[in-house]
Amino acid sequence: MKNMEIAPVAARTVLRPTRGWVAIDFRELIRFKDLLFQLASRDVKLRYKQTLLGVAWVVLQPVLAAGLLTFAFGIVAGLKTEQTPYFLFSFAGLAAWNLFSWTLNKASLSMVGNAYLVSKVYFPRLILPLSGTISSLLDFGVSMGLMVVLMVVYGVHPGFALLVLPIWICLLLCMSLGIGFIAAALTVSYRDVQYILPILIPFMLYASPVAYPVSHLPARYQRVFFLVNPLAGLIEGFRWSLLHTTPPPLRYVAWSAALALTAFVLGAAVFRRAERKVADVI
Repeated sequence: MKNMEIAPVAARTVLRPTRGWVAIDFRELIRFKDLLFQLASRDVKLRYKQTLLGVAWVVLQPVLAAGLLTFAFGIVAGLKTEQTPYFLFSFAGLAAWNLFSWTLNKASLSMVGNAYLVSKVYFPRLILPLSGTISSLLDFGVSMGLMVVLMVVYGVHPGFALLVLPIWICLLLCMSLGIGFIAAALTVSYRDVQYILPILIPFMLYASPVAYPVSHLPARYQRVFFLVNPLAGLIEGFRWSLLHTTPPPLRYVAWSAALALTAFVLGAAVFRRAERKVADVI
């Protein structure tokens, strides 16, 4: 008898419905890492497709926004920012704010914007908001490159505070992703969320210390400001790491960090609990 070759049995994945609160399956996310990067690459390519200036918008958007804030607050309102040039001050604040707002916006619309994938193909749904985070980080990297150029032009040299800059970035991502996870889960059933966020995000911009330092507020209001808006401590800390501005009080930094981590854990739990019925509802 001739030797017969036995064909290898293809691996199968059995999908079972989950119950209760489910933790993030990091091993599954690693298995689908290729899909994660493919979706992130698609997001970047589609965003600037058929635009005249292309990726130049990544540079122009924060520069124009910082210029507008400089005119409105630095020239018209005459706002002073210690020894830091106002344009550099506002650009640093916008870099932190844009990382938060870009990530939040993409995460919140990730499920509805990819409904055709969600309803037909199985993959970890967390891949969708995380892929938007990667493209936001690419834009943020370009902004930070421009920030370095501006610091050289203005003669500002970073100090040891620069070492904690990654911590501020991670906390901003945790907070934006946590809120984005919850918004994405709610948007599947309540499409009102996708209309509320474009109104809420600009309001949050002016309610955060992007164009002004918290130290300019009356002393009796500063404590309330830090407590009500946890972004304040993160943005102030981000700018302090780059420009030697007044650092936020440590107790408010701890408050912002605790809320950012809580938002991420809670948001991921809500998202994981909601994703089991997404394909049926979306």
